[in-house]
Amino acid sequence: MNNLIIDELNKNLEENLISFHVPGHKLGKIYEKLNYKSILEKIYKMDTTEIPGTDNLHSPEGIIKRSQNNASEAFKSDETYYLINGSTCGIQASIMALCSPKSKIIVNRDCHQSVINACILGDVDPVYIQSEIDKETTILKGVNEDDAIRVIDNNKDAKAIILTYPTYYGMTYDLKKICDYAHSKSMVVIVDEAHGAHLGLSDKLPKTALEQGADIVIQSTHKTLPSFTQSSMIHTQGNRVDKNKLKSILKIIESSSPSYLLMSSLEIAVDIYKRYGKNLMEDLLNNIDNFKNKFIHNKNIEFYETNDATKLFISTTKIGLIGYELETILREEYNIQVELSNYYGSLLVCTIGNDKEDFISLETALNDIIKKYKSNKKINPIDYPNNIPVKKLTPREAFYKDKKSVKIYESIGKICGEYIIPYPPGISLTSPGEIITKEIIDYILFCNKKGMSVSGLKDSTLGKIQIIE
Repeated sequence: MNNLIIDELNKNLEENLISFHVPGHKLGKIYEKLNYKSILEKIYKMDTTEIPGTDNLHSPEGIIKRSQNNASEAFKSDETYYLINGSTCGIQASIMALCSPKSKIIVNRDCHQSVINACILGDVDPVYIQSEIDKETTILKGVNEDDAIRVIDNNKDAKAIILTYPTYYGMTYDLKKICDYAHSKSMVVIVDEAHGAHLGLSDKLPKTALEQGADIVIQSTHKTLPSFTQSSMIHTQGNRVDKNKLKSILKIIESSSPSYLLMSSLEIAVDIYKRYGKNLMEDLLNNIDNFKNKFIHNKNIEFYETNDATKLFISTTKIGLIGYELETILREEYNIQVELSNYYGSLLVCTIGNDKEDFISLETALNDIIKKYKSNKKINPIDYPNNIPVKKLTPREAFYKDKKSVKIYESIGKICGEYIIPYPPGISLTSPGEIITKEIIDYILFCNKKGMSVSGLKDSTLGKIQIIE
C-alpha cells in the first residue's frame, strides 16, 4: 500500500512543525494542553451515521439540536447550525435562501470565490463594492462604508448584501453603519466572518458581526478556533431570514452523510471557547505583544497594524526579501509555516492554539534571517490590480458559454471564461464573464515567477487562458 498522504502527514508531525497557519488547533497542540487527548484518541471509532441515538444533522431533534443550541448560546446568536462542508456551503445556502434566480446581490469585490460560485449556482447577479487596499503592502482593508452605502442606493432592488468581515488580513470597518443602512432599505445582511470566529473572546478585538447587526454570519470555526478542517458554523439573528428556506437549501448542498467526526470537533471547539477561551486569548494577545516589542527598535522588520491583533503581517523588504522568499526560508530552514505571503510580506494566523514557545522560535528565526539575508537589494514596488473589471455576462451566463483557450496575452480585452485567483486567499481578480485586462495579466505573471500560486485556470502553467467569444 502506498501511503502517500499518510506518510507526508506523519512527516509533518515528526518534524514538529511550528504552525502559524490554519487550522486553529495547531496540529492538535491545544487538545493535548487542555486534556482532550483521551477523547480524540478514540474518535476514529466514533465515525458513524444516523442510527438510533445519534440524531440527524438535517433534521435535528436530539443530541445535535442540543449541541447546536449550546453553540448558539456561546456565540450569542438566535440560532446556530453546524456545517460540515466548510463555510463555502454556508455562504452558498445563505445567498440562495435570500436571492431568487435573476435577482441581485451586493458584494464586496474582495469576496471569497465561494460567493461567485454561489451566484453561478443560484443564477444571482453580483454588484460589487470597490475594496480598499494598502498600496505599500497590497493588504486588502475591506470596504469603505460610504462606498457601500452608495452601491446600496444605486441598487435598491438588491435582495441582500454580503460582506467579508474581518478580511483575511484582519482588517475591519464600521460594519454596523452598513448593516443599519442596508436594513433601512429592506436588505438582509450576510457576513462572511470566516476569519473571525474568535472575535468574541476579548474586548481588545473588533466587535463580532452579530454584535454589529448582521442577519446571517458564517464562521470557519476550524480557522481561528480549534475544530477540524471543513467544520464551520452559520449563525442567524432577527426575523429577516426565512430559517426554513435556509435549512432546506443546506439539505440540498451539504452531504446527506454528514461527518460525526467534524460535528464532534465543533462541539469540542465550543467547549474550549466557553471554558478556556477568554483566558487563552488573553495569553495569546500578551504573547503577540511581547513578541512585537522585541522588534520595536529593529528597523529591519516591519509589522502591519491590523485591527485584529491575532493576524501578524511581517515584512522583510528592508533586508531585501519579498514575502514569498520569507515564507520559503521560514519553512525550509526554521520549520515554521506561515498562512500565506504576498509580494511585500507574510501573514501569520495566530490562535489560542499557539503558545509562548512558538513566538520564541519565530523571534529566533527572524533575528537569524536578518543576519544571514540582509542585503542592499532594493524591492521595487508593484501595483495590485484593484480596479473592478467590466462585467459583460453574469457568472452563471459565462459558466455555461462555450469557451476556447488562447495564449494569455491574447486574452486581453476578451471575456474571461474562468477564474484568475491568487491562492491563498482565494480572492478573484477576474471572474467568469468579466473583461481581462493587461494590468491583471502582468500582475499574475510577475508574482507567479516570484512564488505566488494562481488557481482557477485550466492551464496551471499560465500559458493559456479560456475566453468566451
